Amino acid sequence: MRFHAVLGFTFSRLILAALLGSAGSAWGFTITFKHTDFALNPAFNSLQQFSFTIDVAGALVPGTYNNPALTGVIYSVQGTLAGTPSGFPAFNLQRTIGGAEFYSQGSSLQFVIAPGASLSDGLQISDLLGPNPVFLLDAREVNTGRYHPPIIRLNADGTGQIQNSNNFGGINPATGQMVNVNYGDEYIVNLAFNPTALTLSVPEPATGISAGLLLLGLLAARRRGGN
Repeated sequence: MRFHAVLGFTFSRLILAALLGSAGSAWGFTITFKHTDFALNPAFNSLQQFSFTIDVAGALVPGTYNNPALTGVIYSVQGTLAGTPSGFPAFNLQRTIGGAEFYSQGSSLQFVIAPGASLSDGLQISDLLGPNPVFLLDAREVNTGRYHPPIIRLNADGTGQIQNSNNFGGINPATGQMVNVNYGDEYIVNLAFNPTALTLSVPEPATGISAGLLLLGLLAARRRGGN
């Protein structure tokens, strides 16, 4: 009885820690942004919507993030097209990818958080350093047969761009052809935003991919323990 009481107390404390963990906790932090965070100016074809959730392992602290360890990436990009290599009139790309798979398919993520950046209110573009782009997310895919995985570049001055990346390799099932597109062959949309207001990661109870996996793991461990 004493053992089960201690186990239950420990389990409850772990659950509480997971629920109260901030976006910058040791469990990791989540980067999120979507089309409504920007003013969109299509340069070639157009996007109706996009959204990204990137779960980063480790604490949110100043430093260089060059392909940091990721728990997972979830994103969607939807647009209308004309005059592209794919020949599609529209597309709706939905991806849920583990961190290791994200990098192994040819993708990358880079940004640098300035020393002394105040992260108590979250991570803003204005907290980032370096030559433009200060935030680069390249969801390029190699040998998957997809035309439309994007690259997003965000600059310190509040400008940026989302376009298809230089995806290549693999046979697309709809066209029956090998994919080989250059940057922007399918779509290019220029972005504008307020770098002090665009918040990439907000301190809040952990609700991202890693928190969900943590809670599932704790529940499974408790079930294996008996009652």
